[in-house]
Amino acid sequence: MSRAVADNVAIAPSVTPEDLAELMRAFNSAAGELGQTHEALRAEVSRLKSELNEANVRLERGRRLAALGEMAAGIAHEVRNPLAAIALHAEMLRADLGAGVEGETAGKILRAARELDGVVGDVLRFARELAPALAIVNAAEPARRAVATCQMLAESAGVDLAIEAAPAFEDVEVDAGLVAQALANLIRNAVEAIGEAGGAGPGSVGVSVEVSGDRVSYEVRDDGPGLPEGVVERMFNPFYTTRHTGCGLGLSMVQRIVDAHGGRVDAASMDAGGARFVLTLPARAAAMVTEGVA
Repeated sequence: MSRAVADNVAIAPSVTPEDLAELMRAFNSAAGELGQTHEALRAEVSRLKSELNEANVRLERGRRLAALGEMAAGIAHEVRNPLAAIALHAEMLRADLGAGVEGETAGKILRAARELDGVVGDVLRFARELAPALAIVNAAEPARRAVATCQMLAESAGVDLAIEAAPAFEDVEVDAGLVAQALANLIRNAVEAIGEAGGAGPGSVGVSVEVSGDRVSYEVRDDGPGLPEGVVERMFNPFYTTRHTGCGLGLSMVQRIVDAHGGRVDAASMDAGGARFVLTLPARAAAMVTEGVA
């Protein structure tokens, strides 16, 4: 061995088993922290991908609805003018004919024309661009408005309608009028479903409100027949309906209002019977900006 090598060997510090053990502990600790960081990053990437997919779905749905609404609005305008003429002449004819079979027939024509005009009005409202007028309100305010709007309908159908739970002082930033409209559409659907089912005893519809962090959830729950299999995937499509009346725009309007707020709507049948709809919206406009909606 040369002198230089021997000198290096002589001055090299000795490594004890304790040093090696400490080194291994440090290495294992660093590896564990890296593993935790890696898992956290994977979870965050997965969450961001999910949010991006939801945003893309909302965007694509919005584009389709905008195109459909534009087409429907054009057709509705073309239909409304001759429909108004039919209604006017039917009313004049009924006045001329007076009582009797002919007068009753003219009255039926007039009622049918007015019903069609109502459908045209629904189509035009659906086609109108939605721009929520956000304002700070009590979170329960939209639910109270919706219940007040539908109370008479529920009573006439023998259905108990009530707000089951609502925060007393929580404030949120939403368009209270639009959210109330969405909830009223859901309540009407629930009341009609209970009426068509014709079960024993009075039915019930409950509305609840919950604020959690930067989200507010509105739930409409009924004890009706629930949602038929295969309906959930299609029920929010414009003009799709399983009812004997209506043109199938109520739930589509709910979807548009929720999308305009940057939220989501979930629907499902409950194990105990009945259906459950949940509207989950950002509680503040800042959350909408974060999600790229505003």
